[in-house]
Amino acid sequence: MKRIAIDMDEVIADALAEYLQRYNTDFNAKLTKQDVIGKRIAELAPAEHLTRLRSYFHEESFFRDLEVMEGSQEVIRDLMDRYEVYIVTAAMEVPCSFTAKFQWLERHFPFLPPDNIVFCGNKGIIAADYLIDDNVYQLDRFRGEGILFTTPHNFYESKYNRVDDWQDVRKLFLDSPE
Repeated sequence: MKRIAIDMDEVIADALAEYLQRYNTDFNAKLTKQDVIGKRIAELAPAEHLTRLRSYFHEESFFRDLEVMEGSQEVIRDLMDRYEVYIVTAAMEVPCSFTAKFQWLERHFPFLPPDNIVFCGNKGIIAADYLIDDNVYQLDRFRGEGILFTTPHNFYESKYNRVDDWQDVRKLFLDSPE
């Protein structure tokens, strides 16, 4: 069986929605996902907001209640019939996220064995055939085939094959012969 490694944030967990919600609440702003196409929120925020903006990821509560990306649960469950599936999340930069991320995965993806969850930093160490990730930096380091999951910050990136949503993942891996 071939292996598929799948990133967590912005691929199966909607971290951007949480980030925008916190920023908009804290600063009475009205930023939307459309506003950050091709950018990061930090590029749009005034300098005096940056310290608070950067602190969000370092709050354990940030990762606890993220929304699930539409279609991800069903497609991942189906992928598991034909592939070894691993969730790989670069959690080393945010050590306080381990427990919240693990509990989130248990709650929303209970069909994934805990042995198939990998907390790491450099995803170049992952031995898989495919990596689905929103971060070009991680795909650049990966030795297998990198697949870019569309999110506003990578909208203009053209270096990798891309999937726009979980139905595209289904078409790529399940609707075509392997």
